Amino acid sequence: MELEEELLELTRALRAHAEWQLACGAHGLPRGSSTSVVALEPEVRRGPVERARGPRGDGGRGASEPGRIDGRHPERFEDARVDGTRAAHARGGEAPAEPAPSAPRRPSGGPAPDAARRLEVLAEQVRGCTACGLHAGRKQAVFARGTGSSRLCFVGEGPGADEDAQGFPFVGKAGQLLDRMIAAMGFERDEVYVCNVVKCRPPNNRKPEAHEIAACSPYLHQQIELLDPEVIVALGATAVEGLLGVTGGITRMRGRMKLYKGRIAVMPTFHPAYLLRNPAAKADVWKDLQAVVRQMGRQLPSKR
Repeated sequence: MELEEELLELTRALRAHAEWQLACGAHGLPRGSSTSVVALEPEVRRGPVERARGPRGDGGRGASEPGRIDGRHPERFEDARVDGTRAAHARGGEAPAEPAPSAPRRPSGGPAPDAARRLEVLAEQVRGCTACGLHAGRKQAVFARGTGSSRLCFVGEGPGADEDAQGFPFVGKAGQLLDRMIAAMGFERDEVYVCNVVKCRPPNNRKPEAHEIAACSPYLHQQIELLDPEVIVALGATAVEGLLGVTGGITRMRGRMKLYKGRIAVMPTFHPAYLLRNPAAKADVWKDLQAVVRQMGRQLPSKR
């Protein structure tokens, strides 16, 4: 009977190991494995950006692969695809032959409940803000739109007349174009978080001045901290300045992936309002957006 029970236990262990392999895509036995194989949890797979930047807060120092976004080449962007290398070696197994999927994304529905509550509190603070002179001419402050459940965020310059009237960013003609851009990338409008550097409309839609950007930027940084997006698309030079503190022409900066606080990918590109005046630039923006989709480990929708 002892031999029968031992064989039964071994059969259970082998079945548990087979289930573990299917779950995490590993091959071979984990190092130090025994009959408790089922207790091992599958490795959390990380997408291209996360592997490149390393653990949160490391400033990208964990990256060393060529063609990846890292601390040594923060402005270089190449198609960072999943390369199949995994920490299965640490368990004594082999790296899977086929590329593994990206890390599981946060479930739909937006930020975590605590972060969502804090965003509501922040929005209320913005509605009553008088930190700069822009508040004197606003009808209402414009905080954001979208849930952010996709972990994709677009940041623009500031609200215009339509946005000032309705209280939401990108609702005019430029916003309609942005919606088409988002759809072409394969995202739903409401799952993408959209906001601006400044929350009040500048007079005559002029560019926000440096002190206005400085006064409003803390709100933007808190939004991003609470959202924790995977990629931010910076729409125009003012967005790049508000996010990264970098000034310069957007034509020179667009298409070159940068890092926000050493850990979140930022793609600078042209503002939709600029595209309305210069339709020929849409081809360049589409290249940038395709790069964002690849960076997130997703595929573009198939053409119908």
